[in-house]
Amino acid sequence: MTESPATTFSHQADPHKRARLRWRARRGLLENDIIVERFFNRYEESLSDEDVASLSELFELSDNELMDLLLARKELDGELDTPPMQRVITLLRTV
Repeated sequence: MTESPATTFSHQADPHKRARLRWRARRGLLENDIIVERFFNRYEESLSDEDVASLSELFELSDNELMDLLLARKELDGELDTPPMQRVITLLRTV
């Protein structure tokens, strides 16, 4: 049984998924919030589902771990060091 296009929504096609991602992006550190908000304002419309999956993984990190990555005090390593994650981190660092 295959799903119809009406039941399979990408991040871009589903406003509820977009709202949930923005909600998950809210952080305890104001600095993280500012960077992530600027990122969404600039790139949200062009994010692929792969980008969204990478962001979701990043949002699982602690505030301090995320801040270290955003400010390039640390680099991606281990399971997070993938091309899609590198792309998202690069974009986050440009805002």
